Amino acid sequence: MAKERETERLRLTYGQVGGGPGSLIGPVHRAALAMDGQAELVAGSFSWLFDETLEAAKALGVYTERTYRTFQEMAEKESEREDGVDFVVITTPNHLHYEVAKSFLERGIHVVCDKPLCLTIEEAERLLKLVRETKLEFMVTYTYTGYPMVREARQIIRNGGLGDIRVVVAEYPQAWLAEPVEETGNQQASWRTSPKYAGISNSVGDIGTHIENLVHFTTGLEISRLSAKLETFVSGRKLDDNAYILLEYSGNASGSYWVSQVAVGNENALRLRVIGTEGALDWRQEQPDQILLARKGKPMAILSKGNEYLNEESQLFARLPPGHPEGYFEAFANLYRSFCSKLISKKQSIEEDKLFTDVLDGARGVKFVHDCVTSSNRGSEWIDGSFKI
Repeated sequence: MAKERETERLRLTYGQVGGGPGSLIGPVHRAALAMDGQAELVAGSFSWLFDETLEAAKALGVYTERTYRTFQEMAEKESEREDGVDFVVITTPNHLHYEVAKSFLERGIHVVCDKPLCLTIEEAERLLKLVRETKLEFMVTYTYTGYPMVREARQIIRNGGLGDIRVVVAEYPQAWLAEPVEETGNQQASWRTSPKYAGISNSVGDIGTHIENLVHFTTGLEISRLSAKLETFVSGRKLDDNAYILLEYSGNASGSYWVSQVAVGNENALRLRVIGTEGALDWRQEQPDQILLARKGKPMAILSKGNEYLNEESQLFARLPPGHPEGYFEAFANLYRSFCSKLISKKQSIEEDKLFTDVLDGARGVKFVHDCVTSSNRGSEWIDGSFKI
């Protein structure tokens, strides 16, 4: 009984902004949080339409007294409650991320924000400053860093398993915007292709940022300069749906990224290849439980999730035995497990390092998008891509 009471005492509570009827990513966050039972949803402002917020709250078991018309009201009221939420989850369209995050940080509440962090470099700088001043925890959910074999790739590369990195090749092709589906009432397409809601970029901002983050997370490489060409193939579309990016990193490595949402025949084909002086590895999101690993003079090896020959962290991130597929929801849950464990440790006044993508990673992604758009607008001119925020 004592152990049960201790577990209950340490369980966190959270609120959600966005994620109401029609949301794609909102339910994913809730399902991921439910996997480990570390946090309970107790408050929300799920839609800009209060009727939809009430509908979502009823379905999710959130009491009416903690169901709010606006995120500003939610931040204010929850910060005043003795049992107020430990953290907020932001799953709104991109243009609201900054204001929502700022409101909760200013009220002393930890934040989880779906990527991108915000739309402008100035907003990223202000959020980064707020986090440093308040010492609050802030996670940006770059999902793919939660896969066990991405953690394995990170350990291999950062422990020198590939030697000195020479080349990075990454791509993220999708096909779902190959036609003007935003004109058919598709809610996800409508806001992602709109400058008002998505900012200055569609394909680079939506999925190119995942490439940038995945490369930095696994390799630690810092971009020194880049040259980008952003294209729009679908007639009438206001933002890019295809992009090519060439990069030079500090340390003499080079890279190329291809981002596309008009690549017919592809679904969600994020792929990372890293080539070094002593070996190379290849990871594909649609087969996330495996890494192809080549070492000079040795046969190609296939490393599989959950096996004892993997590093400790990637084993801990595996939730099922080898051969049992794991995917997107589990990766999200792994991020939340790290984040929630960090908050629980803080409640106990314990200093514990937990690796998750944070506000600094989010700010780096915002600058990357702006650098790509700037380069493309200048005829793919090579520009300084270093991160100095």
